[in-house]
Amino acid sequence: MVILLGGDEQTRIRAPDRQEEGIIAMQIVDKSHQLGVAILRIVVGIVFLSAGIEKLFLSAEKFTAAGFLKFATGGSPILAAPVEGTIYNPTQAIWTGLADNAAALSLIDLMVPYGQLAIGIGLILGLFTRFSAAMGTLMMLLFFFAAWDFQYGVVNQHLTYAVVTAFLGLIGAGNYYGLDATVRPRVSDGVRRWLFSGSGDDGWKVATA
Repeated sequence: MVILLGGDEQTRIRAPDRQEEGIIAMQIVDKSHQLGVAILRIVVGIVFLSAGIEKLFLSAEKFTAAGFLKFATGGSPILAAPVEGTIYNPTQAIWTGLADNAAALSLIDLMVPYGQLAIGIGLILGLFTRFSAAMGTLMMLLFFFAAWDFQYGVVNQHLTYAVVTAFLGLIGAGNYYGLDATVRPRVSDGVRRWLFSGSGDDGWKVATA
């Protein structure tokens, strides 16, 4: 079954002729749209990779999240400038507590830059795409709650990146000009579905009911 998006538009997505529990698996079949997904995946990967490289290799001092956790987690009100000394972030105690915990802080100082490096490489190559995208979404959501920065609106950069990385994982973006498409026949269904980009026809599921 083929689904057309608009009267004059070319076919963008295809639903294979199989249905399981009211769900039809859909995939992007138009080459230009596949390329667009690949470009988005690579660009987001470059953002993560460059952030990791900057922290690990381009900073004059060794990276530590202590300053951010202690002094940049007070938050701000929605669409208003914060008042000095006022705490808006209801989760601030969590982050300052982590900053005061030497063991936790040392782990965070490793996980943030190396995590960004790994996520970036995974997205650029389209390898372990769903896992990389899930970790990117998790990291951005943690940044979102830690910063609690709503001075210019609720949808800030952290939430935007979280949504984009979640989308890339959901549609199985590594199937489009990525290495997941090459390695998927060599791995089990479970590994392919949760860590790579699925089978190639289950990247985007839509309820039929």
